[in-house]
Amino acid sequence: MKVLSLFFFLATIIATCQGASHHPNPSFDCLSWRLAVETNNKRGWSVVPQACVSYVGHYMLGRQYRKDVQAVADLAHNFAKTVPLPRDLRPNVWILDVADTVLSNLPYYAQPDVAFGGTPYNSTKFAIWEQKGISPAVPGILDLYKKLQSLGFKIVFISGRSESLREVTTKNLKNLGFTTWEKLILKQTSDAGTSSQIYKEKKRNELLAQPQRYRIVGNVGDQWSDLVGENVGLRTFKVPNPMYHIS
Repeated sequence: MKVLSLFFFLATIIATCQGASHHPNPSFDCLSWRLAVETNNKRGWSVVPQACVSYVGHYMLGRQYRKDVQAVADLAHNFAKTVPLPRDLRPNVWILDVADTVLSNLPYYAQPDVAFGGTPYNSTKFAIWEQKGISPAVPGILDLYKKLQSLGFKIVFISGRSESLREVTTKNLKNLGFTTWEKLILKQTSDAGTSSQIYKEKKRNELLAQPQRYRIVGNVGDQWSDLVGENVGLRTFKVPNPMYHIS
């Protein structure tokens, strides 16, 4: 947790010194571009436009990103408090994506040669980062996780991370305070080549088909592919992420 706090403290100082998080770009309206990304109007993009790399960096390292994530967490918690949990034996589940919903990849994306998503995705380099298991927590989500558990929800992580990363992911989560969960679902070899949306939908359907007959109530993710399709829950909540798009 100290590493997390120090990272975002230093990031805020950097962002403040470099300029406001919504510094306008004279040749391209980056705020409108980010809005289109977050509302799922802009789809299928692979890299952040060069005109918006600095803007995305300022946003991700600045106060506004943390405020926006906290707003999502607060909305999710407020909804969770209103849900009457049926008195039966079915576990009430809240699904959380992992990458950039729970574990932040911002230290990786902040590297100059990654440029906040302004350069093409490098799977080899990103795999090396994942293996380190040192991701900080996305601001506000650990608190949401604890509040959901206190309300009686079972937490199920559904991640696009490979099964080979189970040990390092488990250690990373627990080191940050995500100590218990119902399931940590990772991508198997048989899921290779499947789009994120189809994969996430498949895993949700499998949850409902298990003997426990899980009831999916809420769902939080940073990609629209986490939150669309069958059995997404009663409500979905999207954490902002303008650094990359996964379909």
